[in-house]
Amino acid sequence: MKSQLALAAVLLSSAFVVAEDHPGQAIYQTHCEACHGGTVSKAPQLTLLNIMSASSIYRALDSGVMREQAAALNDDQRRDVAEYLTGQDLNADAGPALPPMCEGNASRFDFDATPHVPAWGVDHRNQRQFEADHTEINIDNVSRLRLKWAFAYPEAVRARSQPALAGGSVFVGSQNGTVFSLDEDSGCIRWMFKTIAEVRTGIVVAPWSKGEESNPLLYFGDLVGNIYAVNAVSGELAWRDRADDHPSLTLTAAPTLYEGRLYVPLSALEVTAAANPAYPCCTFRGGVAVYDAGSGEKLWTAYTIAEEPREVGKNSVGTPRIAPSGAPVWNTPALDPKRGVMYVGTGTNYSSPANETSDAVLALDLKDGSIRWHRQTTSGDAWNMGCETAEKINCPPENGPDYDFGAAVIMATTSEGKDILIAGQKSGDVYGLDPDDDGKVLWHQKLGRGGIQGGVHFGMAVDGNTVYVPMSDFDGGPRWPGTAYPGMYALDVSTGKQRWYRPAKDVCKGREFCQPGLSSPASAFPGGVLSGAMDGHLRAYRAGDGKVVWDFDSAVSYDTINGVKAMGGSFGGGTGPVLKGRRLFVNSGYGIYFHMPGNVLLVFELDELDE
Repeated sequence: MKSQLALAAVLLSSAFVVAEDHPGQAIYQTHCEACHGGTVSKAPQLTLLNIMSASSIYRALDSGVMREQAAALNDDQRRDVAEYLTGQDLNADAGPALPPMCEGNASRFDFDATPHVPAWGVDHRNQRQFEADHTEINIDNVSRLRLKWAFAYPEAVRARSQPALAGGSVFVGSQNGTVFSLDEDSGCIRWMFKTIAEVRTGIVVAPWSKGEESNPLLYFGDLVGNIYAVNAVSGELAWRDRADDHPSLTLTAAPTLYEGRLYVPLSALEVTAAANPAYPCCTFRGGVAVYDAGSGEKLWTAYTIAEEPREVGKNSVGTPRIAPSGAPVWNTPALDPKRGVMYVGTGTNYSSPANETSDAVLALDLKDGSIRWHRQTTSGDAWNMGCETAEKINCPPENGPDYDFGAAVIMATTSEGKDILIAGQKSGDVYGLDPDDDGKVLWHQKLGRGGIQGGVHFGMAVDGNTVYVPMSDFDGGPRWPGTAYPGMYALDVSTGKQRWYRPAKDVCKGREFCQPGLSSPASAFPGGVLSGAMDGHLRAYRAGDGKVVWDFDSAVSYDTINGVKAMGGSFGGGTGPVLKGRRLFVNSGYGIYFHMPGNVLLVFELDELDE
């Protein structure tokens, strides 16, 4: 098990992946640093560039958004810059081959196959419940799932974009910045779209009338803060915008689409940039950017911190200290049209003083983004990666504990007909809040120990009056002492009372970077819940008692439709199981933050021979 300091080392290591005498260093300093050093809005900072793939940076310089800025560089210089920034060798590994392009009927968009679900959270309430009209898979037949095909993501050690299904296609993003449209039956490629950076968000598909030949759009974000609208039929770009001016901006969660408006949650990696004592920490404010989904016009931005950041002093080496900052929105908004609000959970403050809208659930007005109410559950939480350095120069006096709401807020309805908000925190706490009484706490359960990666990490699920809570309790070291309680919990929606708990057994048996906890979003289905774990296992738990009735070890090698080998790994990030008809779609691989790498999309189908 790795310590918290080791985890911090991974987060920070990207800045030191190559030798200082790398030929790309001088080129970057001469041609790039003036903008990407943090002084120019909309220019991604070095911490973001460091975790991009070398191929995506090279592509941006050669033929993409940076081609004009890089016009004075020759091809070798562009390659040197890409390799310097990422520590990757462009010639060492060209990545797996691609599947064949679709032909005939497989290449045709099916206008009768309207979007399977309207949102990352299955519905606009983020319940992540696949009901019987979504899927034929249930707790009695889930053990009959057999692998139908597997797809190897090129140039990838992680797969964080939840698949979306529409038109007979599987739409999914990848680490190297490619969005794929794959035929649902065979996995052949209908089209590919190249973005600027990694796509870790889920993809949302605009609805259309069954049988109507139209041009529906896909919506998704990339690692450096761009939001895209792409034609689902052709793969052509409809519009693109950077959702905020901050240079550390990143988009980590799927947007929400509703009645022609797109709600884009805003987060940032400024928390990492602050490890540098020379960095003026910090200026980012979380929020939600709202767009006209058709035209791409930005209508307004709702910030989680009303006050604009200002200089409040200097750190010990004379660098300005700036506040308030942080309270990012790592999660997909839940919409409540009846009350005219959306609900988001926020993260920590990045600089001191901590304010009252960090580590909180916010109700934002759907008309103008104003904060109707907020409910803070952890006060005084200001933290950045400077706290994990020896000198702690940019570390706020509060020094954490970094208890974000990383998981999406869920809007549920009790068996008595009362609406209730369910919010899970990295502290290991789960709350039931009253949307009609300014988020008053109706119940509270402390389930896990918590830590830097949860607690409740990426997402829960609701089925009727039961909320399923995956618990990570990742071994985060001495900052979060106490006993870990990883596994799956089932709670009563009305009261928070625990129905059952199924501990995550340690089955790692020496696997490197293997952990028993549950980090990725859960998906409820008839009679049970599916959840992938950091040990690489995808399990189906029975609703009544939590018994595991299906257990698939994904952390193995696969023959793929690409014609090459792929590997599964840990389940993590904002991608959870997606069920449609007789099939199950899920990504495996989360090669970041001490988790098992992997690069595979797995498609299962119910075995007809056993019927």
